[in-house]
Amino acid sequence: MTIRYGIIGSGMMGREHMCNIGLLDGAEITAIADPFSQSRELAAGPGHERCAVFPGHRELLAADCCDVLVIASPNDTHAAILRDVLPSNKPILVEKPLCATVEDCREVLRLAERRAAPVWVAMEYRYMPPVERLRHELAAGTAGRLRMISIREHRFPFLHKVDDWNRFSARTGGTLVEKCCHFFDLMRLLAEAEAVRVYASGAMDVNFLDERYDGRTPDVLDNAFVIVDFDNGVRAMLDLCMFAEGSYWQEQIAATGDKARIEAFVPGPARFSPEERERASEIVISPRATKLPVREEIHVEERILAAGDHHGSTFFQHQKFLNLVRHGGQPEVSLDDGLRAVMIGAAAEESARTGQAMEL
Repeated sequence: MTIRYGIIGSGMMGREHMCNIGLLDGAEITAIADPFSQSRELAAGPGHERCAVFPGHRELLAADCCDVLVIASPNDTHAAILRDVLPSNKPILVEKPLCATVEDCREVLRLAERRAAPVWVAMEYRYMPPVERLRHELAAGTAGRLRMISIREHRFPFLHKVDDWNRFSARTGGTLVEKCCHFFDLMRLLAEAEAVRVYASGAMDVNFLDERYDGRTPDVLDNAFVIVDFDNGVRAMLDLCMFAEGSYWQEQIAATGDKARIEAFVPGPARFSPEERERASEIVISPRATKLPVREEIHVEERILAAGDHHGSTFFQHQKFLNLVRHGGQPEVSLDDGLRAVMIGAAAEESARTGQAMEL
């Protein structure tokens, strides 16, 4: 049976979801909803001419022409859309962050308590092949007892989005929610523990300083260091810079235990690479001994890399989500996971503003 997808929000990330759904067997996109006509037109272009197109998610729901829903609208719209779509009892994949505020996330969890159909929070970075390999090595005991996690993302600035929504913390939740909930989710996943304390130092030093929107000045951080302490003694650090688009590796993720250090290196998207192609990622295992590190390239099919900006992870995530829709089970990334990632990000934003460590 073919599974019919409805896409709510057909901007840049919505179209990435569409490209990756198009690579799945037994899946088709039958409906698109977006209040912005240009986004609708781009999404309903070649290959999607038969999709029903709606100006809003309520009209899409009323048409009842899809089996599952993908929500990829701006962060601050997620809560209102979820209030409307949760009663439909259709499986839902909702982009990160779950909502722009902790309060909205908690409300969504309450509304979904008696829901039968699953809600999966899209945390693409879990599904990057080098990150999955790092997780496999940790589970196999290669690092021994995990003690430290280090994540570095040095990348390009926020891109231009419809209505310039990603320039303002009120709409995004702040950079450490919007961008970095991915990384806080990874920290929790690797540490197998919950955060108890967050300290951050960050600022808006380079990007968007000369931009004005209806007299308003952008206020999103473009660099930060964040330290997170976990309840099992693991500590983690995030090093974020969003004016470093020339970096050889966009993401570097390291997990260090008492036996070895395991590192995953991920390149940036092909369209931002001077080589005009996306390089292979790498995994490096460095034992605590005189042995030389083991370095291995990890390759992803070109057609999968070409379907998005997240090193193939959107495709692999959709494979698992479709399997869940077909065969049942629990989402790998739950609403509670989504809430906890936003909690850490919001605490980091508050810490960066106040200079105080935040207790969770």
